[in-house]
Amino acid sequence: MTYILDSRFTRASVRTLLISGLGIGLVISLVACGSKSPNGDAAKAQPVIAVELVSPAVRDWQEQITASGNVAAWQEATIGVEVGGVKLDSVLVNVGDQVHKGQLLAQFNEDSLRTDLAQQEAAVALADANLGKANSEYDRAKLLETTGSISQQDITQYQTTAATANANLASAKALRDASLLKIRYAKIIAPDDGVISSRTATVGAVGTVGSELFKLIRNSRLEWRAEVDAENLGRIQSGKAVTLLRPDGKQVTGSVRQLAPTIDSSTRYGLVYVDLPAHSGLTAGMYVKGLFSTGIKPALTVPESTIMFRDGNNYVMKVDTENRAHQIKVTTGRRQDQQIEVSNNLSTEDKLILSGASFVNDGDLVSVSTNNTNKDGAQ
Repeated sequence: MTYILDSRFTRASVRTLLISGLGIGLVISLVACGSKSPNGDAAKAQPVIAVELVSPAVRDWQEQITASGNVAAWQEATIGVEVGGVKLDSVLVNVGDQVHKGQLLAQFNEDSLRTDLAQQEAAVALADANLGKANSEYDRAKLLETTGSISQQDITQYQTTAATANANLASAKALRDASLLKIRYAKIIAPDDGVISSRTATVGAVGTVGSELFKLIRNSRLEWRAEVDAENLGRIQSGKAVTLLRPDGKQVTGSVRQLAPTIDSSTRYGLVYVDLPAHSGLTAGMYVKGLFSTGIKPALTVPESTIMFRDGNNYVMKVDTENRAHQIKVTTGRRQDQQIEVSNNLSTEDKLILSGASFVNDGDLVSVSTNNTNKDGAQ
C-alpha cells in the first residue's frame, strides 16, 4: 500500500495512521481465529449441569383407594324428659363421661309426683270399696230373684252398678300406675353403656315432655363414613381392613362393615361404613382420610426427586445416548417409600435425571456423573 503525503502531514501523523491500521488488522485476525478451534472445527457445546441417572423400576404394590369422610357415632341415643312440669334437682354426669347401663344421670324433684300418687292410691281404695258394695248388693238381688220378690229390671240395675264399680276400680288403678311411672321417669337412667356426647340438662329447669337432656354414644363405638366415588365403590368388600390417617400422623386400622345401598345423586359418592377400634384416638366429628387396599398390582415407579412440575403438569427429564435431555410428560399415581408410580411414556430402559431436572431445559446437553449408583430407581 502506497501513501502519498502532502506537506500538511507531519511525521507524528504518519505514525498514528500506521498504528491504527495495524490495530484494525489485529482485531480482524483475532475474530477469525476465535471462530475456529486449533484444528479448524467449530467449538463444541458445553454441558449445563452434571447429573446422576436413574431408571424406572417395576414393583408389586398394594393397590389402594383413597377416600375421606367423617368420624361419627355408630349409634347415638337421645335421652329426653318423660315427665313434665317438675323441676330438675340434680345433674350427675357431663360430656365425655363414661356411663353404664342403668346408671343414674339426673334426678327430677319427686314431691309433687308423690302427692299425685297418694291421691291416686286413695281413689283406688274408694273404687275398691264401691266395687265391694255393688257386688254385695248384686249378690242379694240374685238371691231374691229366686223368690220372685224383685223384678228383673232391678236385678239388671244392680248388675250394671257392679260392673260400673269394677270399671271405676280399673281406671283408678291405671291412674295410680301412671303416677308410679312418673316417679320412675323422674330418675334419668342410662339406657346402655357408652359415653355422654351432649348435655343440655340444667339444674333448676322445669322439664317438658320430649325435650332432650343428653346424647349417648352407645358402647362408645365410633365409625368412619368414607365417601367413595361410584367407580371405586364396587371394588370395596365388607370385612376388609382399612388404614385411617389420624390428624397427628398416626395410623388406625378399621374394618369395612357395610356399603350404603344408594349413591348421592348430586355428588355421585356413596358411603362406606368402617368400624373403628376402641381407643382409636379419633373423635366424632373429625374429617379424616383413609386407604382401602384392593390387592397387589405392579407399578412402574421412579424416585419422587425425578418429578418436576411445570405449567400445571408433571414431567421427567429423559437423557438419550448423546447425553441430551428431553422433557417427558408423565401421569403420576400411587406413592410409597419416596417412590411414585408413573403410568405412561416410560420404560425400565430409560435413563432419567435423578435430581436437579428443574435446572435443565428440553434439548440441553448434560454431563453424566461417574458416581452414578442409582441404576434401577432404588433409594
